Amino acid sequence: MFKHPKESRITITELMLPSHSNFSGKIHGGYILNLMDQIAFACASKHSQHYCVTASVNRVDFLNPIDVGELVTLKASVNYTGRTSMVIGVRVESENIRTGKAKHCNSSYFTMVAKDDNGKNVPVPGIILDSEQSVRRFSRSIVRQQQSRKRSSIFNASEFKIEEYLDALKGQNAKLELDK
Repeated sequence: MFKHPKESRITITELMLPSHSNFSGKIHGGYILNLMDQIAFACASKHSQHYCVTASVNRVDFLNPIDVGELVTLKASVNYTGRTSMVIGVRVESENIRTGKAKHCNSSYFTMVAKDDNGKNVPVPGIILDSEQSVRRFSRSIVRQQQSRKRSSIFNASEFKIEEYLDALKGQNAKLELDK
């Protein structure tokens, strides 16, 4: 079975309150991450029609701060489907209610895995790629997975070769004092 991404797309908007702020008066990043995880869960569960869990989150960059009183809109869609997993793209935007000025605050990718009632992984419907944008998103997920596997293997303790990285330490804010 295959489904269109639009069938499981989710959008939520929430007013940012003082209780969501950090000590500097901006909205706490952890609160935004919680909202992102919730919308990724909802999107993945809607697509798979199963309970889903977060397997990983790929890079979260906070691009612009969010102020108390702004409206935050999160958008989630399925970018990639594997056998039992999905990559959910999440975009966060904020809007100043008084000026109407909107800003992109964050984008990230959540890998979600579908589970049955016993906690076992279950197959998910495939995704229908019906635009250049959907093919680009799907392809980007494949490349991200390949890069992640490569990173994991080269920095594995049994595979790591220190001599290949000593030059990279030069000019960094680190002092090398290895036991000989």
